[in-house]
Amino acid sequence: MARALSLCGVILAAGESTRMGRDKALLPWPPDAPASSAETLLSAAIAAFNPFSDVVIVVVGKNELNLAPVVYASGASLVRNPSPERGQFSSLQVALHEVLNRGRDAAMVTLVDRPPPRTATLAALRAAFESAVEQGKWAVVPEYQGRHGHPIVLGREMIEAFLRAPATGTAREIEHGNLEHVQYVPVDDPSVPMNLNTPQDYAALRTPAQ
Repeated sequence: MARALSLCGVILAAGESTRMGRDKALLPWPPDAPASSAETLLSAAIAAFNPFSDVVIVVVGKNELNLAPVVYASGASLVRNPSPERGQFSSLQVALHEVLNRGRDAAMVTLVDRPPPRTATLAALRAAFESAVEQGKWAVVPEYQGRHGHPIVLGREMIEAFLRAPATGTAREIEHGNLEHVQYVPVDDPSVPMNLNTPQDYAALRTPAQ
């Protein structure tokens, strides 16, 4: 009998959001919702992950004091990257250490600077990962119209490969160095490859006036 998958959700949110001009994690979501009723990108991502994860871990940096209330109010856990200036890969390594420390053997990872993942996308990725593991795969990566993105799902073997890499490495380098162990999963979700880096990127998601 196959054992149940024990999976952590991971949201990387330690960046300084310099191009956006304010912390992307705290941007209202959806963009055109009334301010009094809107969630944030971070709280919406946590809510999306909760049904698919045993626990959701949010990696923060110098923005810890600002994000902690959102993290805890949303029922997630917080871990701090002590050196966020080392870049996003260092935050990923901090998160994956925490995943293993909590006794989990898989992680579903996304970045806070993108639209929260859709329920159908998360369900497809989790199902694909459970099947792929039986075929010797270490990770599944979503693909929309030929473009790869997030969330990605990592098994223990890929987690350990990330943790063995130098802090100067990148997730893409590790992924491309282990392509035979990666399964790409087509999804009907244009947000998968999307990044929200600037106010213009964010404003473009507002619903056009009718």
